[in-house]
Parts: sequence; structure tokens; C-alpha cells
Amino acid sequence: MKARFSVTRRLAFGVTALAAIVVSAVPGSASAATASSEHWGVITRNTIGSPVGELRNGPYGSFNKTGPFSRPPFGTGSLGIEVANNSTSLTPPSEMVTFGNEVDFRGDPVLALNQVGFYVFQTTENVTTYGGPSNMPNIKFEIDPDTPGSDGYSSMVWLPDPVPVANQDAWSPYLNAATTGTWYLTGAEGTQIGCPQTPTPPATRCTFSELKANFNAAGATPTIHTAGVGKGRDNMWIGAVDGLRINQNIYDFEANGVTTRPVL
Repeated sequence: MKARFSVTRRLAFGVTALAAIVVSAVPGSASAATASSEHWGVITRNTIGSPVGELRNGPYGSFNKTGPFSRPPFGTGSLGIEVANNSTSLTPPSEMVTFGNEVDFRGDPVLALNQVGFYVFQTTENVTTYGGPSNMPNIKFEIDPDTPGSDGYSSMVWLPDPVPVANQDAWSPYLNAATTGTWYLTGAEGTQIGCPQTPTPPATRCTFSELKANFNAAGATPTIHTAGVGKGRDNMWIGAVDGLRINQNIYDFEANGVTTRPVL
């Protein structure tokens, strides 16, 4: 199994039945793992440079970190992410990686999304050296916006708020994309519905409820192409994510695959 992914390399996932673990680390409770999918992996179209998108064991925190935030929130593994900021000859020169699923969410209605979020393993270096408190990975849905004049494609991206923990080198609590952070759409569609990628006053990025309300106001019925998590193109970042939640399911990233854990 390769530890490093690039545009030209891909991990083959086996369908794995994990041991039953009762989960209570997110709001509400979740049942034991019930299913795995072979459709998760690095989305090569949305990966630039030679970043890392690695299903791995751990991380378990720094040598001096103990307690509930020192281990992955689900199972024993996570998705490790590493991107560099000035490593390509492109403009901008930074890398990008997207790890996601191009099959299982296709055609699902965007407006039916009601719960989205994940957990992040943040390091002190990401904050103090590489980019500041807002230097975080993102959640990205490629969608058909269904707005007037759209070409049928935009990326709908969530940018989390800074991790709400005093000490880094540890796992965050659950970061809820439905109630925190900001969302935008790439391309002309973002400006059209009032949630642009690069806001110019008085326009701003949107909350999750504003994003859905703006789609409704435009008479749009957007649908999902792909769902994933990633980082770039901006600052260097080395860390991990786990427990991606999309509606009633939590996607548990483990070294030997991605397992679905339904939320009760």
C-alpha cells in the first residue's frame, strides 16, 4: 500500500468489515460501523503538485498530549494530509489535494444537506509558522448549481473557523459546517447567488443557512457531483481529518479503508 499519493498514484481500497464500535463522539449517538465503500480516494482532477492524501493510523497527538483529544475520534486511523505552499511552477505555486467520493453522492440534492462537518488534527506549526489560526482544511462538494446561465459546474466549499482548542498538536472537537465557518461557490455562480469565493464589500461569503436560502431565492435545485475533504491552494498544512459527517452518516477514515457509521 502506497503511503504517498500524487496525480499519478492512487490507493486501491479493499472492502473491509471493521469491528463493531459504539460511537458517541459527535452530537447524538451513532451505531456500529455497517458498510464500507471502495469509491473513496484522491480525486486526481482536483489534486495539484505532489501532496499527500494518506489513509493512516493515528495520529495520537504530540509526545506531551494525553486525554480525549489525543487520539482519532473514531477507530484508530484518519486521513493524513500534507500540502506545500511554494512547490510548483504554476500560479499560485502552492499544492492542492482533494480526497473524496465521485460515485456515491452523485445526483443527491444539495438542498437536502442538513448536517455536514468533521474533526481536524491541528498542529502548532500550522498556526504559528505556516498560515495562522485560519489555516485549516476544507469540505468541498462539486455540484451542478442549476442557476440561470450556469454551465452545470461549481465547487461549493466550506471554510472552517479556527480550531477552538488552546493547545495544538491535538484533535479538535466536532466542527459543525451547518452552524460555523463560511461557505462559497466558485465561478460566476458564487457571485450570482451572493456567496462568492473572493468577496468584495458589501458581498460576503455565506453561512450554511444563507447559502441554502440563496439557492431557494434563485429558484435553483442544485445537485451533487462529488463530495470530499482537502486543502489548498494557499498555505502549507500538515495534519489530518476524521469523522466526515454528511447528513445521517459519518465517514470514518481508517488505514484500511473508509467505513460508514450511521448516526442514530
